[in-house]
Amino acid sequence: MIPVVSIVGESNSGKTTLIEKITKKLKKQNYKIGLIKHDTHQFEIDYPGKDTWRMSKAGGDTVIISSREKLAMIKRVAREYKLDEIIQNFMKDVDIVITEGYKNEKKPKILVLKDGRKKSKTNINNRLFAIVSKKNEKIKKIIFFKHDDIKKIVDFIIEKFIKRRVYDR
Repeated sequence: MIPVVSIVGESNSGKTTLIEKITKKLKKQNYKIGLIKHDTHQFEIDYPGKDTWRMSKAGGDTVIISSREKLAMIKRVAREYKLDEIIQNFMKDVDIVITEGYKNEKKPKILVLKDGRKKSKTNINNRLFAIVSKKNEKIKKIIFFKHDDIKKIVDFIIEKFIKRRVYDR
């Protein structure tokens, strides 16, 4: 199974920025990274008027756009897919999957706190292993990183998840 790390936290806490920085560092080390964002709202990935948008609005149940460099798929679904289903079906060729969100899944989590807060309104009920914050606190079995400790965060992810291939148990 492919290791998964979920980056969680409140809106505007810096989750996406952290994911971007982690991804860039991992790519420099030649790792293949799958990224999944969990969105709790309806979303559109295409702009009104574009061909794929028009095809989807016309009733296409699966719309794919393909080029030499990218492939994207829009698929209408009758239910929300579980994270493991998405990984199983679409992430077979990566070394690690990093998600933004999925706070209720039983996956290892890094909580991003904004503005130096000690707590988050985000309810994390399982598998929290690290916190990214301006302040280092002492919490049993939780590792603290500062927002700019990207190298340390990436080194930790590589050792704990990629090299040792520690998975959900």
